[in-house]
Amino acid sequence: MSNKVLPLLMMPEGKEGKVSRINADRGLLRRLIEMGFTENVSVKIIRSVKGSLIVGVNGCRYILSKDIAMKIMVTFW
Repeated sequence: MSNKVLPLLMMPEGKEGKVSRINADRGLLRRLIEMGFTENVSVKIIRSVKGSLIVGVNGCRYILSKDIAMKIMVTFW
């Protein structure tokens, strides 16, 4: 099975993947890096709720808007 690179928003609930890149402006990129969203870090979709995602990264849970989740590209299989 081959790896897929898709926006975090498209990753199925309960699935785990790795961040491959972030397509964001400098300010948002810096904030996401501060939160732990760095290249090759594991990320998991815990739950998708109306307008946002609950995401696990580095033992923490964050709520991301779907707009921001579209900017985080992940690899999963």
